[in-house]
Amino acid sequence: MDRTLAADLARLPDLLEATRRTAADALAALDARPVVPRPPASPPHRPEPLPRHGSGTESALTAFADRWAPRLSASAGPRYLGFVTGGATPAALAGDWLTSVHDQNSNSALDGAGQDLERETVTWLRDLFGLSGAHTGTFVSGATMSNTTGLAIAREWLGERLGVSPSEDGAAALGPVRVLSGAPHSSIAKALSVLGLGRRSLVPVPTLPGREAVDPAALDRALAGTPGPAVVVANAGTVNTVDFDDLRAIAALRERHAFWLHTDAAFGAFAALSPDHAHLTAGLDASDSVCVDLHKWLNVPYDSAVQFTRRQDLQARVFQNAAAYLGPLGEHPDLVHLTPENSHRLRALAAWFTLRAYGREGHREIVERDIASARALGSSLEAAPVFRLLAPVRLNVVCFTLAEDPTPARLAALCEAAREEVFVTPTVYAGTPALRAAFSNWRTTQADVRRAAQALRTAAKGTA
Repeated sequence: MDRTLAADLARLPDLLEATRRTAADALAALDARPVVPRPPASPPHRPEPLPRHGSGTESALTAFADRWAPRLSASAGPRYLGFVTGGATPAALAGDWLTSVHDQNSNSALDGAGQDLERETVTWLRDLFGLSGAHTGTFVSGATMSNTTGLAIAREWLGERLGVSPSEDGAAALGPVRVLSGAPHSSIAKALSVLGLGRRSLVPVPTLPGREAVDPAALDRALAGTPGPAVVVANAGTVNTVDFDDLRAIAALRERHAFWLHTDAAFGAFAALSPDHAHLTAGLDASDSVCVDLHKWLNVPYDSAVQFTRRQDLQARVFQNAAAYLGPLGEHPDLVHLTPENSHRLRALAAWFTLRAYGREGHREIVERDIASARALGSSLEAAPVFRLLAPVRLNVVCFTLAEDPTPARLAALCEAAREEVFVTPTVYAGTPALRAAFSNWRTTQADVRRAAQALRTAAKGTA
């Protein structure tokens, strides 16, 4: 064994304790450190060369603390309001650490404990979101992979209706495909490209006036003009304004049209936890496939999402993997037969920990506190003459812009000026350059809202 590696093994408990102290110090400083630090005045133009002889874990910890940690954002903290980024609850962090400790690749029944843990966790999540036992689920890396997996199953369903198998014969066997949606997330077009259906198969359907929700009557007409079966991508929470399609009205169109219903509920599914907002997700259970991103509002570390479907048989037909060292498909396929990945870490453990630690009520409280925070920020910005809201605060995202001359350059300058106190991201809504603040972090309080609002007001005055 390499001498440095052997020395680290002998000191492993001490090194883990040093790592724990480093992590605890970083988390304790979240409130005081810049949300997004400014880049160094003279950024390095070349990476450091790989050392020929390593100096051990303790030296690596020191080098990381000196060179990289100061440049990392406080994205785990309460005022990082970009990209619908959650943090990691204490239990989720513990689960994620133990995921690395046990280092499982539980995709096969030959070593099945991890699969059983994932299935239990998926059952808890299915109940949390109001889905029925007809839905099975698997963990994937994020919403993009969840949407891709759901649409891959939809592609196979189209083939079933047309008497072909895209998984065997290729997507060309389907002929032209139409995927209808009102305000799809950008990952939908990306998934269609990956799946060989093509970005041009995505057909925009008019939305309701002043909304991002699809017009059911317009969708009805679009389906009537679609030859053969189609795919409908519904939204349970759009990116800019967290608008929800009427899922029950869309599902009712099946009485007249044949289509696969995929619902992108990346973070909107969590509205089901709040009694005051659960009506927004009514009809989610009618979906043939569902995307939910867990590293958003469940507050587990990044690289965690779940996909649900009613047709696991088609899912296994798409993703089955034939190798002598893998088990057969069977009635309950191993996870290796259900996603594009032959290998994945035990992502479910962090989710299992936070669900087990805080339960439905603990996560309901996080959701409702974030909703209240978004509404408070919306009210504060609306009261400031320099800002205007572009949409009502429906859930956890505030979509706003400058009241006068909201050019991309001025908005970028505002973001730059405020970045050490609060991080928001640019967007365009109804043709207007805008900003969006997304609340999904378990740490965020009303004090953080006041601090963020003041920073945005100050930055806006500085860009006038």
